[in-house]
Amino acid sequence: MFELICASPKASSAYELLEELKLSEPQAKPPTVYRALDFLLEQGFIHRVESTNSYIQCCSCNAHKHYSHLLICDKCSNVIELQDDSLVALLADNAEKHGFTIINHVIESHGICQSCSSDKAN
Repeated sequence: MFELICASPKASSAYELLEELKLSEPQAKPPTVYRALDFLLEQGFIHRVESTNSYIQCCSCNAHKHYSHLLICDKCSNVIELQDDSLVALLADNAEKHGFTIINHVIESHGICQSCSSDKAN
């Protein structure tokens, strides 16, 4: 499952992964995919893209627990993961000013990637 996720720059839904898995494992069923995704999420090997209910490889493969910022192209569906400690610190500082402790956050920005912008210009 992890290899399938790593093979694409796009986020993949569970059912897209199931269809790919069925090419090599015809008997694969949805529970198999969801168990694998849960394990990979728990280990920090992948991220869930909340807005599209899909999954991408973690760029650090859990080298350290981190928050990430996902840039999602609405045209080609490629996802870029950014890690910006200054952004995380700013969010934590803003939350602290309101007596709030952040336990988890998901930052997703939708737009058009450089490749798709270049295609549009041509």
